[in-house]
Amino acid sequence: MKRFLLGTLLLLILTVPVCADDAGGDIHYDEPVIGVIFSHDFHVEEAGMDCESCHDDLFEMEARAVQAQPDFNMLALSEGRYCGACHDGEMAFSSSTRCASCHEGAIGYRRALGLDSEGRH
Repeated sequence: MKRFLLGTLLLLILTVPVCADDAGGDIHYDEPVIGVIFSHDFHVEEAGMDCESCHDDLFEMEARAVQAQPDFNMLALSEGRYCGACHDGEMAFSSSTRCASCHEGAIGYRRALGLDSEGRH
């Protein structure tokens, strides 16, 4: 019986999806513009969202893979795609407001990644 329970527990642990680095860490986007940050910590820890809230419907699990999409831009967000699915002014602040909440800019991007002003570590 103990072996059965241990096997069942192990199976459950191995099949429950988890996010890398607990909350997933920060993602610093550099396309189509340098310096847009997404904070997994805020969305998971503060807002109480789970991985399935965004993955795999809005975003692939691979960090920054969405940058390869030609429509990954502010127009798409304003039309309710990608981040704009939630950042619509009702569920969360609109993607057309509070620009500095996400856009850290080139200087903030380099600083966050530990790069110097010319982009070197």
